[in-house]
Amino acid sequence: SINFPTPPGDQGNLPEYFGWRVSQPCRISGGDYEGLQKLPRNASPTRVRNRCSITGRSRGYVGRYGVSRIKFRELALAGKIPGVRKASW
Repeated sequence: SINFPTPPGDQGNLPEYFGWRVSQPCRISGGDYEGLQKLPRNASPTRVRNRCSITGRSRGYVGRYGVSRIKFRELALAGKIPGVRKASW
């Protein structure tokens, strides 16, 4: 886990916060760039994308059911998703 330094209590006091921020060491300079270059490109958690478990489609993902909107509609109309039925009003 990373322990970030805590800023001064009153963050509304901008000059005091700015002075504190400037005094903090830069976390990027002097970092292990060679080690970062050796990591695979998709090792970053920000590159993970939700995908449909059936088709692999990334757009129109319905997170609650883990499928895309197209497959969700097909499965719902076929009665394969319990508790879901076509709306009519």
